[in-house]
Amino acid sequence: MSRSSKKENLLAVAERLFYEYGFRGVGLKQIINEANVATMTLYNHFPSKDKLVEAVLKQREERYWSYLDLYIEKDTDSPFILAVEAHCHWLKEESHRGDMFLRAIEDYAGADNEIENIARGHKAKLLSYFQKLAQRKGKENDVDLAIQMTLLLEGATSMTTLIGAEKATEYTVAIARKILQHKL
Repeated sequence: MSRSSKKENLLAVAERLFYEYGFRGVGLKQIINEANVATMTLYNHFPSKDKLVEAVLKQREERYWSYLDLYIEKDTDSPFILAVEAHCHWLKEESHRGDMFLRAIEDYAGADNEIENIARGHKAKLLSYFQKLAQRKGKENDVDLAIQMTLLLEGATSMTTLIGAEKATEYTVAIARKILQHKL
């Protein structure tokens, strides 16, 4: 296995384990064993568990934004609904047991570290994303609309664990349509 494929394998295994068991519930030894790599291979790529967590969160965020952007490119007439649908599909495929970024904020809160900064930055970027989208579409009260859409997606993320991705998607899209009707 090449150096880059070993790193990608480590990231994939770490993300799966962190998502399934939490950041505190997984040790480096478990990641090394499941990735089937030598201890030095892990440390050559990530000098600490925190650096591995940071890399996992950055990679996951990059995948999320690529996913959202790809979805939005389909149709520029209703980008808000497409963003909601994309987020809900992401939940179904990648995040049906909760939000890894919220878990990172909870686990690393107050530690004044890059992990919490990455996770909080992801949430701030979502808010900014909707505000810029509202501005591009000439929506009045772009800040209010961005906050409402962000709250809606965060609520969908939480409710997916309770009612499932299908129902959460159904309700979330319906609410988004109502929000947008009032903003026209």
